[in-house]
Amino acid sequence: MISIEIENALEHLNKGNIILYPTDTTFGLGCDATNSDAVKKIYQIKNRSDSKALIILVESERRLQQLVKVPEVAWDLIDFSEKPITIIYDNPKNLPNELIASDNTIAIRLTKDDFCKKLISKLNAPLVSTSANISGEVSPKTFNDISQKIKTQVDYIVPECETFVPKYEASTIIKLSANGLVKIIRE
Repeated sequence: MISIEIENALEHLNKGNIILYPTDTTFGLGCDATNSDAVKKIYQIKNRSDSKALIILVESERRLQQLVKVPEVAWDLIDFSEKPITIIYDNPKNLPNELIASDNTIAIRLTKDDFCKKLISKLNAPLVSTSANISGEVSPKTFNDISQKIKTQVDYIVPECETFVPKYEASTIIKLSANGLVKIIRE
């Protein structure tokens, strides 16, 4: 049985709306990552330059492999990382241009969070996951820290956000290049 929070969030995501939701790291602004118009709305809400790419979440290895060619080292990084890890991959496919960085890369995290996994699975698409803050401001540590501007511009706030305590400020970000180069972007 699907929880009512997932049903409500799913209803909004399917309409191209933006949600505020708890992630495996912090509070996230999210939309269907395959919906260009929804992705553009996230950039507007965050007041973020579209030259700065967004992170997306996937719930399964299968979905990850539908979007990028996964180097062998990525599986080791995912398996052995103690905290959530976002990996920047080369040459994404099946995603709108608004999500793809100018160097033809995409940042993807294979989430282990149950709520996110269920939501992405039911949506049957990757989910944008960007911190719930105005660009340049500090990521919120509590629901009350989230800007009123953000709260009023999203279409749905998952009720769990009001009591959610983030486990991590952010994920580790590692860039894997096709030439085998591994670069830590954020620890």
